Amino acid sequence: MKIEIWSDIVCPFCYIGKRRIENALAKFRHADKIEVEWKSFLLNPDQVSDPSKTTAEYLSETKGWSYEQTLNSIKQVTQMAAEEGLTYLLEKSVVANPKDAHRVLQYAKTQGKGDKMKERLFKAYFTESANIADHNLLTELAGEIGLDKAKVKQVLDTDEFSDKVAQDIYESRQLEVRGVPFFVLDNKYGISGAQSPEVFKETLEKAWANFEKEPTQITGI
Repeated sequence: MKIEIWSDIVCPFCYIGKRRIENALAKFRHADKIEVEWKSFLLNPDQVSDPSKTTAEYLSETKGWSYEQTLNSIKQVTQMAAEEGLTYLLEKSVVANPKDAHRVLQYAKTQGKGDKMKERLFKAYFTESANIADHNLLTELAGEIGLDKAKVKQVLDTDEFSDKVAQDIYESRQLEVRGVPFFVLDNKYGISGAQSPEVFKETLEKAWANFEKEPTQITGI
């Protein structure tokens, strides 16, 4: 059975959602028969990368919040992440357009390393305060998980895999996805947001029960 997940690398709830679906699958008796595919989504496609500015500063400016209000909001999300075993340093993360990172992710998927690449990108952005728009950094991160660095550099030096990113975004529009993370189980059951572990567990069980009755060959949405 297939689970497709639309998410953005700079979305704090997407990393939390990743952990929650992983934790649900760890307790799911049919986990070995589940295929997870990461889909690209851009919350702000026109974001201008600015590694000299922190995400906290950017949010304060764009949302009209005081810096103190922004830090309080960040603290709440950081606590939520900590409950899933994640370390967030959102007050230090830098403003970066993740489109090229998504292209590297799309390449990683062709090599069977989509999940590893997604995890490494999340950690780089949220925990290491790295500039995920930097091509040298992306190449190094890809190399860490065993991807061919020369091929990754080729991808980044061209427009390769942009069509795959665009296709994922097109599919999300067809599904009327308004926010991420967004999970589709067995092409039939949707979960919007980083819901509670109970929601993931219940939906997994429901989707699997239906899959066993009507197994289908998933070719994408």
